[in-house]
Parts: sequence; C-alpha cells; structure tokens
Amino acid sequence: MRNRFSRSVQTTIVFLIVGGVMALALGGYFSNASNALTDTLINVQFWFSSRFIAFQDFFTAPRDIATLRQRNAELESEVAELQAQVIQLQQQVGQTAILAALLDFAQANPANRFRAAAVIGRDPSPFLHYVIINRGSNDGILRGMPVVTDQGLVGRVDAVIADAARVQLITDPGSSVNVRLQNADEEASLVGSLTGDVTLDLIPQDTVVKTGDLVLTSGLGGGYPPDLIVGQVVNVRSRDYDLFQQATVQPVVDFNRLQIVLVIVNFRPVDISPLIPSP
Repeated sequence: MRNRFSRSVQTTIVFLIVGGVMALALGGYFSNASNALTDTLINVQFWFSSRFIAFQDFFTAPRDIATLRQRNAELESEVAELQAQVIQLQQQVGQTAILAALLDFAQANPANRFRAAAVIGRDPSPFLHYVIINRGSNDGILRGMPVVTDQGLVGRVDAVIADAARVQLITDPGSSVNVRLQNADEEASLVGSLTGDVTLDLIPQDTVVKTGDLVLTSGLGGGYPPDLIVGQVVNVRSRDYDLFQQATVQPVVDFNRLQIVLVIVNFRPVDISPLIPSP
C-alpha cells in the first residue's frame, strides 16, 4: 500500500511540475532563456561550420587553384584565337571592299585593261618613295606602265622581275608627271620631294589657280594616259619676280594605306627624250 501511495504521490508531483513548467512556458516566462539558449546553439553551430569549411578549403584549395589556372589558360587561348579570327575577317572585308571599288573603276574605264596587284613591300629609305607589287614580267607587267587605284594615280612601274615589280610613287623626288589644271585648262609639271610633298611647277603667272582646283594627267610626253585624277590644289605661291607660280597638291591616293593597285597593261609609254633638243 505504501509503495502504491508513494508512486502515486511521485506521479502527481511530476505531473504538477511538468504542468507548472508548461504553464510558465506558455505564459512567456521562459522566452528570454529560450532565446539565449537558441542564440548560443546557433553561434556554436556557426563556429563549428566555419572551422569545418576552412579545414576543407585548406586541403582542396591547391587542387582548385590548379584547375582554375588551367581553365584560365584555356580561356585565354580561346580568346586569342577568336581575336585572330576577327582580325582576319576584318582584313578580308577590307580587301573585298577594295576589290569591289577597283572593279567598279575598271568597268567605268573600259578603254584601259587593268591587272590587279597586291602591295607586298615598301622601300625602307625615308628619301625614296617606292612600293613592291606581286606582279612581274610573267604577268605581262612592263617598265613604265602606269599604276592607279580607284581613287587616282599612284605612279608607274620602275623596275620589273619575273614575279614582282617596283613602282615609283608620284611623291618620289625623282618623279615628274605632266598634268593639267582642270578649271584653268593649263598644263604644268607635277614633281615629288624628299618629304613626300607634291608640287606643281611651271605654272604661268597669268594663270588663275585656286585652292581646290582638280589636277589631272595631261598625257603630254607619253608617260601617262590623259585624264587620270592626281589630286587637288591646297596652296598657291605666286610672287611678282618669279617667272612661274607654284602650287602644293594634295594627292587623292593615301599612299600609307596602299594594299591593292591596278596596273594599266595596255598602255605603252613613249620615250620622246631623243626628240627633245639638247640645251
């Protein structure tokens, strides 16, 4: 009887304690303690988690770095290859545009027969103005043939071998071209210089020369066919005590960007120097 009574009392006490604790918890008396305990558990969990991650990174970082470096090298190689392809495509587009313009020019001048040639070299001397093209005597190129682009006159062939030729530009100090001023309808001589500037000489004093006047080949002397565009007058120098005027000409061709040119292969220059009386 005593044991049963004692167990009943113990059970009653336990139920009272549990019920009291539940009542206090439901009443919010344990909220502060519960929050403190929860925060403590979270902090402990975060501490263990951060240490575990750091420990894991310590052993896996070298392998990850090596992988990243290898991947970075692969991506850099792919980027370099793509950049090379872009540059190649841009060059092809540029050459296609040049060839299209040259074709239009050739079709607009049916009286002349042209052979296209690529510029493959330039004279290294700062005092000479020549370019090398990839067409030679095997392609029917002869010394003295005029060279043009769709913009205008470049120069003429100065020397030829089997598979290449040298072209003297009109900016060369040894170049001389007989030209005419379109507006003034007057002939003059166009000469190059060491600096690459192009000048009109032997312009009569009574000729009215204006900035912007168009300069064309005259055909006199037999060195070039007539009416090839050369450039425009940008400056005129006229002094009363000079026998002739001078004018600076801006060529229409950009000689620094020559890539493809046309050689007029059906033009044969005429050497009239034996017919000119000696002074």
